[in-house]
Amino acid sequence: MHIHNQYQAPPAPPPARVPRQVPAGTASFENRTAELAELDDWLTPGGPGDPESVGSPRIALLSGLPGVGKRATVRRWVERARDRFPGGQLYVDFARLRREGAVGGDVSEGLRHCLRSIGVAEEYLSGDLAELTAHYRSHSADRRIVVVLDEVSQPAQVRALIPNAPGSVVLATSRDRLGELMWDGARLMPMEPLSTDSGRRLLARLCGEDRVRAEPEAAARLVEWCGGLPVALYVIAARLAVHRRLTLSALAGELADENRRLAGLSPGAGSPGFGGPDSYIGEEHTVSAVFTVAYRDLPQDAARLYRLLGAAPGRSFDTGGAAAVGGLSASAAAPLLGALERASLLDVGEDGRYRFHDLVRLHARDLADADERAAALARAMEYHLTGAAFADRAIMGRRLRIADHEERMRQAGPDPFGQAQGGGKQAALAWLEAERADALAVLRAAAAHGGMDRQTWQLAEALTALYLHHRHLAEWIESGELGAGAAARDGHPAAEARLRALLSRPLMDLGEFERAGQELETAVQRADEAAAAAPQDRRLTLLRGSVREFSGRYWDRSDPARAADAYDSARALSAEAGDERGVAIALYFMGCSQSATGLHEDGLATLRDGYERLRALGDARMAARAQAAIGTAYEALGRTADAVRELTGAARALRAEGATHYEAQALETLADIAERTGDAEALRRHLHRAVEIHVAGGSPRAPELRARLEAAEESAG
Repeated sequence: MHIHNQYQAPPAPPPARVPRQVPAGTASFENRTAELAELDDWLTPGGPGDPESVGSPRIALLSGLPGVGKRATVRRWVERARDRFPGGQLYVDFARLRREGAVGGDVSEGLRHCLRSIGVAEEYLSGDLAELTAHYRSHSADRRIVVVLDEVSQPAQVRALIPNAPGSVVLATSRDRLGELMWDGARLMPMEPLSTDSGRRLLARLCGEDRVRAEPEAAARLVEWCGGLPVALYVIAARLAVHRRLTLSALAGELADENRRLAGLSPGAGSPGFGGPDSYIGEEHTVSAVFTVAYRDLPQDAARLYRLLGAAPGRSFDTGGAAAVGGLSASAAAPLLGALERASLLDVGEDGRYRFHDLVRLHARDLADADERAAALARAMEYHLTGAAFADRAIMGRRLRIADHEERMRQAGPDPFGQAQGGGKQAALAWLEAERADALAVLRAAAAHGGMDRQTWQLAEALTALYLHHRHLAEWIESGELGAGAAARDGHPAAEARLRALLSRPLMDLGEFERAGQELETAVQRADEAAAAAPQDRRLTLLRGSVREFSGRYWDRSDPARAADAYDSARALSAEAGDERGVAIALYFMGCSQSATGLHEDGLATLRDGYERLRALGDARMAARAQAAIGTAYEALGRTADAVRELTGAARALRAEGATHYEAQALETLADIAERTGDAEALRRHLHRAVEIHVAGGSPRAPELRARLEAAEESAG
């Protein structure tokens, strides 16, 4: 007699995601032979710094002036060594993270980016820095990767992102030398500007050997005045390429005029002081002189757009955003953007968004007058506020909001997300994600400018549609603080209450509970003040209920009884305002709190009420969460059969809704019940699916659950 074991083996991890994130290098890369050879010696198997024989990842830091070729050198080395890294390539631009508001949290955001890139789901990225670092090391332990970190400013940004797999490599670029990284075994490689011969070869490669050979003295002067900076040579070559009749001598004469005004245009850019504030200022002026030459060749309308885009907050924009800042139609803006791109004053990425090099943006901004700067900010605010208003409606539907955007959206025309392929909600989230850094830059600029407080808090409120779905906690906090401050200055207590209540969410996610409590205390006060001033306004009654619901979530962690009171108050206020969903949600949270305090019968009744209301409203996702809580309450009461029935139904519904994180929670409770009751088959079945969910999402709990499943399989024989 043969017994066939029909149980499935623990699910294998999904095929590893192999990211290829390092941007391509430039086609006209020149020289850097010594730097590439040094990298080969330090990083290549079989070389003096053989990482395989040492058994640990190797680190190299290339430092130097902006535009000196650090990134190009790193990218060229990665291109040549691509086959050495079967685990892929990770890329983090810390300058971008700093610009996007991650100051103080850019290391955590860099870790989250890398974890996302190798397949870890959003719901498992909420830990603190130590937890994220440990999670990253675990996920990188079995994959040989190359990690490129651009514009690092502190050693911690490198240390946190060192992978665990032998043979892996970290390549970092920085304006600073960061000597502390020597303690981590890093090779420090300061990069000097190109030599005169290398600069000449690069110029010849870019604009033609014949032109350089015909005017050797002028070519030498051009290379000299570029200070060995490839970025400056590229701008010169672009002008020579566009204007074929322009001679090197004529262009050198123009640069000589600029050199008289800009002392920074000299071959001493790489002299002592390298990497410090003084040399950075000199570098900026050097490149500014070259960019001015290119700017003078622009048509008048392209030059105007260049100035306005430089004056606008943010670092990137699509055609629509550029058109808005320029006060143009998209069809009128497109050829002007093309002209700026051809002049090497703008780059366009694979995502279709245009970007300035930082120093080019400063050059364009400095050319704008006061009126142009004010106009650029006002138009950028209008563009982002209108887009965010449409996105907020597409994502959040009829949820509570203080700002009324109906007239704004009516005047703007058709809903851009109304006919989007794949659903308006997803298209709206994608747009907000693409614009989030620039929207935050607009918030900062508007808050500092003065006179735009109302638009500032309205934009901050609309952006929460993104933050409630995607975890950008540092940005959410800054946006909420800017918005709440603007609402207070605007004398709008309702908006201040809404934003401070929302602000409590990211603060609690980061463990800043004291600050979260302070924000909620102020939110309750402001909401009550607003309602007292306009007692007939239904929205303000809803607001009072909403801030109390947020307060309940705050008290859940430390005082369940007080949380239950807050939820009961939220329920009563929602009922007063006629908001059935608000009542149902408050009942759900209140029932959970009641059960947590041991009032299981009361909690069960409250949860049942909330569940039925959510079902009637067609909110399948929240109804399934309530059903799972009902099952948990039944289990606490010892009603095992009822608990299994409700939890099984909830897990099925949550899976149908794509809410797998909550499905896994229900399955773990079912597994606990099965283990307690001795149902070995059910234990393995529930654990198998729970492991599958956690593995697919990159959850840090996946190994723990897998071990539990393997133990259950072994017990079954």
